[in-house]
Amino acid sequence: MTGSWVASRLGVRLTDGASPGGAGLSSLVGLAVRRNPKRAHLLVSAVLGKHVPTDPRLVYGSGLLLGELVRACLRGEEPSHPGSLLLDGLHGVPGAASALRDLMRAPQAPVDAIVLGYAETATALGHSVADALGGAYYLHSTRRPVEGFVTYGGFEEEHSHATSHLLLPGDATAFDRDAPVVLVDDELSTGRTVLNTIEALHAVRPRSRYVLAALVDLRDAADRARMDALAAQMGARIDAVALAGGHVELPDGILEAGKKLVAGISSDVSEEGGPRFEVSRVGLEWPAGLPDGGRHGFLPEHRARLEKDLERMGDVLAAGLDGASRVLVLGFEELMYAPLRLAEALADALPHVDVRYSTTTRSPVLAVDDPGYAIRTRLAFPSHDDPSDGPGERYAYNVAPGAGQRGFDRIVFVVDDVGDTSALTHGLLERLRALTPVLVATVPAYGRCA
Repeated sequence: MTGSWVASRLGVRLTDGASPGGAGLSSLVGLAVRRNPKRAHLLVSAVLGKHVPTDPRLVYGSGLLLGELVRACLRGEEPSHPGSLLLDGLHGVPGAASALRDLMRAPQAPVDAIVLGYAETATALGHSVADALGGAYYLHSTRRPVEGFVTYGGFEEEHSHATSHLLLPGDATAFDRDAPVVLVDDELSTGRTVLNTIEALHAVRPRSRYVLAALVDLRDAADRARMDALAAQMGARIDAVALAGGHVELPDGILEAGKKLVAGISSDVSEEGGPRFEVSRVGLEWPAGLPDGGRHGFLPEHRARLEKDLERMGDVLAAGLDGASRVLVLGFEELMYAPLRLAEALADALPHVDVRYSTTTRSPVLAVDDPGYAIRTRLAFPSHDDPSDGPGERYAYNVAPGAGQRGFDRIVFVVDDVGDTSALTHGLLERLRALTPVLVATVPAYGRCA
């Protein structure tokens, strides 16, 4: 990944630590600059599929690998190790991403757990961890209130651009029980977010075991001591696992330096006066009653149903992409898992096509078209799903090609029906069709068909 641009201007440094997944911190993340007064830097993951279009099999395989670390932790076993497959996948070695995915999805003894993923970035990652456990109930937090679903609780993610999270389980009894709780996020910076969550959950329903799971763990000794103290206070056990550990060195005054760096830099891609390509739609025939994700809970039997239809839906998408050589499957904010699995199925259906996956986001980040920077281009557009906190600007990163980069010759945009609005048509879809032909696939939001 790329971090030299930020390192040279803000003095941010990445130091590798432990690497249980076979790749170090500096291989798993790059650096960018946030447009956020609370936090100047952003770690841009190479395996999350949020900001950087990535082989979906590498994204899913990495999530399953994190789930394998959780499974081994809960069972007191040594985890299966992928050897060099993760690092090879990051380096683009042919076949490595699919080999990692295939190795990590080999059947294991099911483990009962409650897995909680954080919106918006870790919704698919949490799903993947739950998939690896086999017997887990999965729920992700959400920033979208849904009529008919009662709020279980909420918590605050202190450094986030949009901090209000809700828990909306469709069946509270599946969530409200004394099974191990696994809290999944893309990174552990200080661990405060997950510890706040544990405290809030424990106050409602005490549990004996918690596991923190993240792609990267950046906590220092004081942060780890805080976790141990909370465990002792609650009389519970708290463990933490990550694909890689390490440290981010932040110089004094980085917030002010970051503000000055961002000020006056325009990073949006302009497509004024260019051609407009076709926007077409495809009917996936999403299985009736199958949740589109974990906003209201996702059970092992839901995953089994999805697996039965994935190949068929991948073939449906492939049929609409005749002649394509480089395809982006673009998901929508919290809707990350369904687009990820569809992208994975599409990559399997079209082995000679370069299929990538990423999603749109609420997070404002500076884009700099430089090879030493992780976010080369940015598309900005209005929100299109009537969010509870009001309308606002949304973003798609690295979708438009940067200087010297090859663009996508097709984009598949996967959206739920709540977000499939006229604001989408006149906003994001207009930005996308200035780049290449777009195929829209809409899935039913589970709250509407439950």
